[in-house]
Amino acid sequence: MPDVVVVESPAKAKTINKYLGRDFRVLASFGHVRDLPPKDGSVRPDEDFAMDWEADDRGERQVKEIASALKGARRLFLATDPDREGEAISWHVKDMLARRGALKGLEVHRITFNEITKRAIQHAVAHPRDLDTPLIEAYLARRALDYLVGFTLSPVLWRKLPGSKSAGRVQSVALRLICEREAEIEAFRAREYWTVDARMATPAGAPFTARLTHLDGKKLEQFDLPDEANAMRAKAAVEAGRFSVASVEKKRTRRNPPPPFTTSTLQMEASRKLGMGAQQAMRTAQQLYEGVDIGGEAVGLITYMRTDGVQMAREAIFAIRDHVRDSFGADYVPGAPREYSSKAKNAQEAHEAIRPTDVTRTPEQVAAYLDDRQRKLYELVWKRAVASQMQSAELDQTIVEITEETGKTRLRATGSVIAFDGFLRLYREDEDDRAADARAGISSPGATAGAEAEEDERTLPPMRERDPLKTGAVAAHQHFTQPPPRFSEATLVKKLEELGIGRPSTYASILQVLQDREYVRLEKRRFMPEDRGRLVTAFLVSFFERYVDTGFTAGLEEKLDDISGGRADWRAVMRAFWEDFSRAIDATRDLKISDVIDALDEELGPHFFPARTDGSDPRGCPACSGGRLGLRLGRSGAFIGCSNYPDCRYTRPLTGGDAGEGAAGFEGQRELGVDDASGQRVSLRRGPYGLYVQLGEQTEDEKGKAVKPRRASLPRGMEADSVTLDRALGLLSLPRMVGLHPETKEEIQAGVGRFGPYVKMGATYKSLDADDDVLSIGINRAVSLLADVKPKGRALGDHPAGGPVEVRRGRFGPFILHGSRIASMPRNLEFDEVTLDQAVKLLAEKGKDLPPRGGAKGKPAAKGKAKAAPKRAAADAAPEAAPARKAAAKAPARAAAAKPAAGKAPAKSASAKTGAAKPTAKPAAKPAARKPAAKAAPAKASSRAKAG
Repeated sequence: MPDVVVVESPAKAKTINKYLGRDFRVLASFGHVRDLPPKDGSVRPDEDFAMDWEADDRGERQVKEIASALKGARRLFLATDPDREGEAISWHVKDMLARRGALKGLEVHRITFNEITKRAIQHAVAHPRDLDTPLIEAYLARRALDYLVGFTLSPVLWRKLPGSKSAGRVQSVALRLICEREAEIEAFRAREYWTVDARMATPAGAPFTARLTHLDGKKLEQFDLPDEANAMRAKAAVEAGRFSVASVEKKRTRRNPPPPFTTSTLQMEASRKLGMGAQQAMRTAQQLYEGVDIGGEAVGLITYMRTDGVQMAREAIFAIRDHVRDSFGADYVPGAPREYSSKAKNAQEAHEAIRPTDVTRTPEQVAAYLDDRQRKLYELVWKRAVASQMQSAELDQTIVEITEETGKTRLRATGSVIAFDGFLRLYREDEDDRAADARAGISSPGATAGAEAEEDERTLPPMRERDPLKTGAVAAHQHFTQPPPRFSEATLVKKLEELGIGRPSTYASILQVLQDREYVRLEKRRFMPEDRGRLVTAFLVSFFERYVDTGFTAGLEEKLDDISGGRADWRAVMRAFWEDFSRAIDATRDLKISDVIDALDEELGPHFFPARTDGSDPRGCPACSGGRLGLRLGRSGAFIGCSNYPDCRYTRPLTGGDAGEGAAGFEGQRELGVDDASGQRVSLRRGPYGLYVQLGEQTEDEKGKAVKPRRASLPRGMEADSVTLDRALGLLSLPRMVGLHPETKEEIQAGVGRFGPYVKMGATYKSLDADDDVLSIGINRAVSLLADVKPKGRALGDHPAGGPVEVRRGRFGPFILHGSRIASMPRNLEFDEVTLDQAVKLLAEKGKDLPPRGGAKGKPAAKGKAKAAPKRAAADAAPEAAPARKAAAKAPARAAAAKPAAGKAPAKSASAKTGAAKPTAKPAAKPAARKPAAKAAPAKASSRAKAG
């Protein structure tokens, strides 16, 4: 029997199997095979951090297949990825196999390789090792930390800050960085300054530009020309002077190439140069690493892409040097190989930088076998790695000092010329970055920085000391200081890496989690915090400041590194953390919502209520006299409300700054007039589900029961400032009769439902196009729209037992309906061809009774599966897009019901799994591994989620 090799992904398994041949069988684990169940008690601090692990159906299936393949085998090679996560996956696989009794009499080995090439794979098999216990323990500590922070801190958020979703050990720190940068930008006040430039000419008539540096014998600092008056005086002084060359200084400088890529620098450059997000860059890099079909053979094109090391294998360095010599010439090869070391805090440098596995496979040679993203990323990796071993570029810089006769007014001209291009012949980092930002509409921080860089790259004409110069046009330029730039994916990854927070493999998932939870959004490739994210950050900073502190989080990363290096005991680290953390959680048990509101209102007041230019109070309520606006919390989250509630019901959603009256900016309510028919006031208002118009106010009937006023939602696209009294009354009168169909004489109506404006004839509905107005659509347009709708049903005749029989279209195909009994139609029977006899036969053979509408109350959940078919049929029987007239009234109740369910989703999913999955025993001294709780498609399973 062949020996068994376990890797993470099926793509990698396919490639490696070709290299190892018939003596080996390579199987995939599809990433993690088990994980901590998402419920309380999976990590138990009181039992010295004992953990329960649980495998879902996919994990059990993969381990069962591996166990089956081991029958008769002599050796098992665990060949998961060469990092902390990969070591944990191997440990989990081994532990689950041992519990099945599948390892008796087997040799179990751990092998790693940095690239998927035949040479690397065969070398790894020939040099196996044991599992690295410190690495596994470091994984255990990280997993326990993330679990305890998430499952302990998130419920506090849900209770004390409704509308928030979750908190995470690393993600919350990243969110804080984004929010604090936004606060810096909001607090920034631009400062004006001026510069003066003069066009000069040499005695030979060659033009160049010089900048004023000294005025009245004093060197000019950035803000020494603060306004136009001072700038004009400086301009006049330059225009009046007679200038000559005071000195010409030339020097040669060297520019060294950047090191080859690490995970973070690859994400940065892919974002800047290719416009790829971190997740997309990592997925594409994984494809290049696992293997691409080239000429019928799967070939790994790059080395392992999760690394913070910048060094390369010696043989790779010499292969690159040989390639540079052959392709560019001996002048482009430095005298000695370049050696790099990482400057990142806590860099592990466990394996190589990201480089091509074979430098002779140039981007041009493999382009035909790659898709567009793969081709661009491979070219980036290839060029960066090759450039890192090329000769430095040499530049001749020239500085010309220019002075007038008295020496009180001086100018300077700078320029440079490339004397030897070196690595710049292949890779130009700075130029590419500026071009990428320009394409994205992002200005570089500081207008003058770019101007000065351009000046440095200019070539100056030949000049000598004492040469007289001619002064041409003199111009004064106004500038304003710029706020710090918002974080892009690239700059945020760089910041996290500099602070020593997170790990290369976690950055992409952290950034994605922040977006998925709607804490931040990406605009022009820059992170903008949502108000929800700012509230969460303000809460955590106010009540859990230590645990979103960058220094504290980086210190935890150092302790995890100590564990992986065998220098610390993981349980001791956990005990020290949990003692302080649980004490901080306990301190919030008596925390009142009002205390939270007061703290957040004070912290975020400048954001939600910025100072007004007219000096009026930004917190003054626009709907009543004397009311003061402040932060309020409701069941669905935070909002702005008036202090005079309930007398004043003015509210607005969280938006920084004053709300306008446009489509998105209208807040509170506005009176539109009085309805002549009823004598009641008509108003435009904003509710939790958007803008609506309302007739009158809430009243009470004779029994004291509340009677809600008539309301109508604004159709999508209708601007708030376009709503007049007549349009409001029109909306309140919907649905309206458009007319009678010219052929069938059926009534056609127009209205607004849960899916937007529509026209309806009988049971047939059709949504209006964006250009149609529900208040004015005519009969001809309505008939035209309804003509495009396929009939949802066709009468076949009466059933022998009585009652009509119909064939209808449903979500899952056509079906037969007779009263409350339905039958699915076979695929070979067409909707237009089925007869009454065929329908009666199908009802008798396959018919099922529909459950009562709404279902019976109190039925046990266990019977859900048995009712799946009838429920689906019920969905089939319902019109596909029938607008609900009472949708607006029912929506709040539905949303309120959905909220708690969403909040408890993790606990429910865990309990649902408990019956099907098989939890393993609690590990006492052994580590255990992780696996995504949700089932992942096999193609994506190898992309491991590592968010902190």
